[in-house]
Amino acid sequence: MKISTFYGGSPEVEAYVQGAVDAETDGFDGIWYGQIFGVEVMTVIAMAGEKTSRIQFGTSIVPTYVRHPTIMAQQALTVQAATGGRFTLGLGLSHAPVVQAMWGLSYDKPAVHMREYLSVLQPLLTDGRVSFSGDLFRVNAQAAVPTPEPPQVMIAALAPVMLRMAGERTGGTILWMTGPKTIESHIAPRLTKAAEGAGRPQPRIVAALPVAVTDDADAARERAAGLFAIYGTLPNYQRMLEKEGASGPKDVAIVGNEAQVEEQIRGMASAGATEFVAAAFPADGDAQKSLERTKALVKSLVGKI
Repeated sequence: MKISTFYGGSPEVEAYVQGAVDAETDGFDGIWYGQIFGVEVMTVIAMAGEKTSRIQFGTSIVPTYVRHPTIMAQQALTVQAATGGRFTLGLGLSHAPVVQAMWGLSYDKPAVHMREYLSVLQPLLTDGRVSFSGDLFRVNAQAAVPTPEPPQVMIAALAPVMLRMAGERTGGTILWMTGPKTIESHIAPRLTKAAEGAGRPQPRIVAALPVAVTDDADAARERAAGLFAIYGTLPNYQRMLEKEGASGPKDVAIVGNEAQVEEQIRGMASAGATEFVAAAFPADGDAQKSLERTKALVKSLVGKI
């Protein structure tokens, strides 16, 4: 299982780029960036590509509703070229409250939206052109950006329909707030079956969770409950937490001393995750010291699981 880190540092553009440089220096396999309300992360990744040579990059995730697939293809190909072929395009539908209340867009038929989005996007990435006519998209376009190879596409798939789509049409799924029991019983079997049925390679399961190495696990869980409370209110994550038997984000956070956190991360591999992404959070009074302790343990596991 690959071991990667999730960028969670300062909001300045330069800090995002430096985060990738630091992650490569620390030996992590990859760094993943969320696209929420801050900087445009695909731009950041393109910038970081010129300052690194090995580390893999990924978006977790870029929402589809606010970017036409032709624009997404152009940008993804550009980032792939700028990173020398080290980019994974992680896409997602986001959530109904965001799409409807914030962006003022329709969230009807999200699975149809994603299926047609991929039908436009993927030919542009692989062939440089597309001609597609569906219910939502009718596109005849080209994307001419020379790259070492097309970037791999993954989607944030949690529900059965989306997991089948991820297995049949993409490189796999990117997870958040999804524990090992749910990966083993719900995510991995459906995803793998779909990929096998479509004659595709073994799919990737990129699983991200909050992590804190601490001597006071109970206090860390309470800290996680506050920091990640929003995710317990979103229906897509609520369903995964319920499957895990978790009352909220605090119950899927990976916390404990070094030995306990290592055991839990190894459990993610046993459940079927192919890549673990550590979203470190401060668990103790000295935030910087807490984060450094967590990073030290997580990076020590690279290449050992």
